Amino acid sequence: MKKAILTSVLTIMASLLLNAGLKPGDNAVGFSLKNVDGTNVSLSDYHDQKGVIIVFTCNPCPFSKAYEQRIIALHKSYADLGFPVVAINPNDVEISPDDTMDKMKARAEEQNYPFPYLKDETQEVYKAYGATKTPHIFLLQNKGGKFKVAYIGAMDDNAMDAASVTSKYLENAIAALVSGGNPDPHSTKAIGCTIKTKS
Repeated sequence: MKKAILTSVLTIMASLLLNAGLKPGDNAVGFSLKNVDGTNVSLSDYHDQKGVIIVFTCNPCPFSKAYEQRIIALHKSYADLGFPVVAINPNDVEISPDDTMDKMKARAEEQNYPFPYLKDETQEVYKAYGATKTPHIFLLQNKGGKFKVAYIGAMDDNAMDAASVTSKYLENAIAALVSGGNPDPHSTKAIGCTIKTKS
């Protein structure tokens, strides 16, 4: 009886740990997901980059829409410096029909995305990272061929009004990495819509 209880407790604890997601300093979780252009994109494809800006986002969320042009500008500013954007849509299409691959393709074409827009169909990737919102940012740094999480959270301090931003958390984090330092803060609270998960 005691053994059965102990096994049950250990199983629950392991489950909680597995679902806790990543923290700054952790090794990033690899992935290979389908892009809107029909190809598969893997984290390992970026082995020659200084880092990767992973943005969990989606089509219909008003917060994601408000950040869309800022994310495009971010990629255009930082991809050449070795920090490209990779956008990942984690929403379940049965709960969020606006997030089908066809609608993702249309959105990417309409807004002229200069970065991959990937579908997390199994929802395993966003859970492994611990993303909870759209948008939710994970800045990765390439350290000797291994990606580590350097910053997690919001892009800046004003989700809905780019003109009123006073603190550019993500850009400051990238600048810290480029100068050989560590982001401060290394995490902030992501503001956005909840990720639509299969029950």
